[in-house]
Formats: sequence, C-alpha cells, structure tokens
Amino acid sequence: MMKKFILCAICAICGFTAANAQAKFGHVNSQEVIQAMPEFTKARADIEALTKQYEADLKSMQEELQKKSEAYEKEQATLPANIKQRRETELQEMYQKIQQSYQDNQQALAKEQQEKMQAITAKVVDAIKQVGQAGGYVYIMDMAGGIPYISTTLSTDVTAQVKSKLGLK
Repeated sequence: MMKKFILCAICAICGFTAANAQAKFGHVNSQEVIQAMPEFTKARADIEALTKQYEADLKSMQEELQKKSEAYEKEQATLPANIKQRRETELQEMYQKIQQSYQDNQQALAKEQQEKMQAITAKVVDAIKQVGQAGGYVYIMDMAGGIPYISTTLSTDVTAQVKSKLGLK
C-alpha cells in the first residue's frame, strides 16, 4: 500500500514537472503595437486638433480681456464710482470665466484622451488574449509595463503576432 502511494506521488511529481516544462511564456511590447495602430494616430490627431481649438478660444477670450482692461485703465480716472465698480466687476468676471474655461478644457481633453485610449487598449488586450489562447501561452507579459526583466530566451516575443492579429505591419 505504501509503495503504491509513493509510486503515485512520484508519477504526480513527474507529471507536474513535465507540464511545467512545456508551459509557454510570452512577452509583448504593447506600446509598440499601440503606436502602430491607425486608431492611435487618429486619436492623437483628434486630441491635438481639440487642444488647438481650446487654445484659440482661450486666446480670443484673453485678448478681449486685455482690450477691455486697457480701455478701463485709460478712462478709469474720469469714470463715476458706480460705472468704475461695474467695469471692475466685469473684468473680474471675465478673468474668472477664462480660468473656468481653462479648467473645463483640461478636464474635457483628459476625458477625451482617456476614452480614446481605453478603446484602443481594449482592442490590443483582446488581440493579446487571442494570441495567447491560439498559441497555448500560460502567460504573456507586457514589456511596456516597466517589468525589470524578461528572459527573451525562455519567453517568446509575440508582438508581431499581436500586430498581425490587429492587421498591422
């Protein structure tokens, strides 16, 4: 009985060792894949265009504030107190509106960028999963994630396969 138990344990250990010896590990550079995607190029161009539009709007608002501020400075000494107070309030409100617009623009840009990158990243992750399943990989590590070391001799680079899965060269 004890001999059968020891024999079973040895067989189990040998089977486990053999299974581990056949385990496949891969690595991918997701940044390289993402940067090769036309969706990334388009997203970057869209964000840049939106940034320029926001900058132009802010510049226009700042120029208007500057003109009104200069006009106020020139006629300030001759204005009655109530009109002077109203103009100062207008200038302060314009300044606050510019500040609020800047913050709103920054938030809108961040949200837009996050949404676009989320869709791109999901597509890459799906392709990595497909390559992993098709290739029988136990694990595929992302080199772009700042991993300190990946043995390129014990791990297969699947970046080209992921690109191929996405129709990229």
